[in-house]
Amino acid sequence: MLVGRELVALARRLVILRALGLGDLLTAVPALRALADGFPQHERILAAPDALTPLAKLITAGDGSPALHRVVHTRELEPLPAELSRADLAVNLHGSGPESHRLLLGAQPATTLWFSHPDIPQSRGAPAWRPGEHEVARWCRMLTEQGVPADPGRIDLLPPEGPAPAAAVGATLVHPGAASRARRWPAERFAEVVSAEREAAREVVLTGGPDEVDLCRSIAERAGLSPAAVLAGSTDLTDLARAVGAADRVLCGDTGVAHLATALGTPSVLLFGPTAPSEWGPPPSLGRHRVLWAGGTGDPHADEPSRALLEIHPAEVMTALRHLPGRAGLRRAA
Repeated sequence: MLVGRELVALARRLVILRALGLGDLLTAVPALRALADGFPQHERILAAPDALTPLAKLITAGDGSPALHRVVHTRELEPLPAELSRADLAVNLHGSGPESHRLLLGAQPATTLWFSHPDIPQSRGAPAWRPGEHEVARWCRMLTEQGVPADPGRIDLLPPEGPAPAAAVGATLVHPGAASRARRWPAERFAEVVSAEREAAREVVLTGGPDEVDLCRSIAERAGLSPAAVLAGSTDLTDLARAVGAADRVLCGDTGVAHLATALGTPSVLLFGPTAPSEWGPPPSLGRHRVLWAGGTGDPHADEPSRALLEIHPAEVMTALRHLPGRAGLRRAA
């Protein structure tokens, strides 16, 4: 991130709204790179939760320089901080409007890039929102149709510098949690798969946030894992990214960790339920990810696991893991 005199030369400002979570940031990486390449003389500011700053620093432009100069803490659908007002250009990577459009208009930018919405006259003539479009392709199309070429294939990131948690190196990393219960596969099923991984002589680590420590400990206890294998609650976002980047494979649901595995090139088995992988899954062309989905959709914020997710059984997951090449296998093939 640039500071001090380096910023003086950047007389124009570009504000990008994406005040969402980890997966949302990672699916916007190709669009953020396109904006960096298209507006190299602008100071590029991401309006997003400041917890995402460590990963935002990993996103590079085509010349290897930082795609973003700084992150300004912004909560979802709250007014933009005063320091982001009167930007030369504001880009809505948050949603189709009208709420997020009004937030940008309230900050009085000179120019905007966004989707059209009938309730926002100023957006007339902008690209149309397409329901069901893949999240990565959606934002790249929006920019491309407004004169900023964006390649949805530019999703790769390098892991943060520094050592990964030792237990994660070469292990099967299992992330059982999710933001809502609708996307959370039952703990007892995760435990059954973890037991099978151990029987196959593969090391396993469990990751999660501070509110998922009990969940991970219960899975470890069921599967006979050592408490040292539970990394939940002891890693920040940077450590989590290092762990995913160092693991041999990842097993998780439709979460930010799934997008980390895609960005960092770690083979994964991903369990989809209320949302379709055609909208949020990894690009099928990559070949190193296995998506399990029973075909149903529903409310991703519901209080109970989706029926589609419950139709995925442990035996299917074990088979997918058994046929997954793993990071070591990919290196041998290369």
